[in-house]
Amino acid sequence: MSQQTPVVQQPAAAPISDALFAKLRTTSIFSSLKEEELRCLKGLEEIQLKKGDLLVRQGEVAHNFWVLLEGSVLLSQTMPDGREMEVTSIPSGNAFGELPLLANIPNAINMRAEDSCHLVQLNEEGFWSLMTTCPDVRKAILGNMAKRFQRMQSATIQQEKMASLGTLAAGLMHELNNPGTAARRAASQLRANLMRMHELSAKFSKIDLSREQKECLHDLQEHTLQARQPIVMNSLEQSDAEEALAEWMEGANIENAWKMAPTLVSIGLKAEDLECARSEFPGSTLSDALNWLEAMASSMQLVATIEESIGRVSDLVMAVKSYAYEGKGLKQSVDINSSIHATLVILSHKMREKEITVEKDFAADLPPLQSECTGLNQIWTNLLDNSIDAVGPHGKISVKTWAEKSPTNDQRTDICIRIADDGSGIPLDSQAHIFDTFYTTKPVGVGTGLGLGIVHRIVDQYGGIIRFSSVPGSTEFIVRLPAQAPQSA
Repeated sequence: MSQQTPVVQQPAAAPISDALFAKLRTTSIFSSLKEEELRCLKGLEEIQLKKGDLLVRQGEVAHNFWVLLEGSVLLSQTMPDGREMEVTSIPSGNAFGELPLLANIPNAINMRAEDSCHLVQLNEEGFWSLMTTCPDVRKAILGNMAKRFQRMQSATIQQEKMASLGTLAAGLMHELNNPGTAARRAASQLRANLMRMHELSAKFSKIDLSREQKECLHDLQEHTLQARQPIVMNSLEQSDAEEALAEWMEGANIENAWKMAPTLVSIGLKAEDLECARSEFPGSTLSDALNWLEAMASSMQLVATIEESIGRVSDLVMAVKSYAYEGKGLKQSVDINSSIHATLVILSHKMREKEITVEKDFAADLPPLQSECTGLNQIWTNLLDNSIDAVGPHGKISVKTWAEKSPTNDQRTDICIRIADDGSGIPLDSQAHIFDTFYTTKPVGVGTGLGLGIVHRIVDQYGGIIRFSSVPGSTEFIVRLPAQAPQSA
């Protein structure tokens, strides 16, 4: 115990005084005990702390159990990057410190006096003596611990979900900005095309077109309207086709020949397809006719760009809605494929930055997951995010889903999810600890150590199991969830 100023007011083995007994009776943990049950408390030390005094340091071995009579104690966690993050505070009337003693684990948090505090302390030896000789007090302590542990677990899972959403927020805004910018730019170019087509149509309205001219324009227009998407060609073929068409148009004295050639080539037009226009439209009217045709082809492609951009925004909105509102503690039927797809959409910006290839093999006949549990998307987010961090540029991540009979219960169907990557792998000496809370192999400031610990808890909450194997160049996690998951605790 560091930086505290204990004031011992009673001998360690003395029975508790009437004044202290009265204060203990006001605490929630001991208020329901009878007087004779509470009198077995012995070996208590009274401690006074000033504001800011450190009672417990994270990572130190636990030695004491406390009951807070007055004041409040602030709980915080030291993050891997050195930051201290406040978690919650313990108000007066609460007991704490039994969990690390019972589990024989170091203190997971820092405890500091938030204001002046009056506590009673029981050392490790006295605590175990109390737990073995006072069954009613033991029952009260364990009941209190169970309630606090449930609250802590729920808060930790929610904290991880909010952290995940926070991490995704910047990327999500980037994702929304890209299609938004593309749609705005396409709309501006479409407006310019429409004005150009209006001006050219006004010119043609002053000319008496022959039947042959009208038929030529009609045929070219039909060809243009059928080509909604640009034709896919390799770079060399496209360059050669554009150069050939531009040279042909320059030979026919067409304005903006090199500017128009890429658009006309993208809809499959060649020089021979434009011979009818060359023979039917003399002089400058040929240039006007091909400019009008190019403006129409470009407009059709811009409309397709706007449609694709809006569809992209809609996909993102649906993915975020699925991610944020998944669960809610109600009986639900979850499409695992859709759940994973939503997470892939949200994380796609990180994959594009590293040019990662994603191979998806989603089973078409996958049964829906029936459950009241929550947090499913956090499983995919953490596993996929770890894979993205592990692989190098141009790496590969594969996701596969399938259903099969449970190996432990022939009457149960399991939904199986495999997430694998060709990244650096998990070091052998770290593999036994990756599901431990606050354990991380990432550099300081990059990983919190919460992710895989949360994944393990959520999978367990669904009644499932998670297994992994890892060597350099190949890491895979397999999650098995019963199609009929248990009710939420």
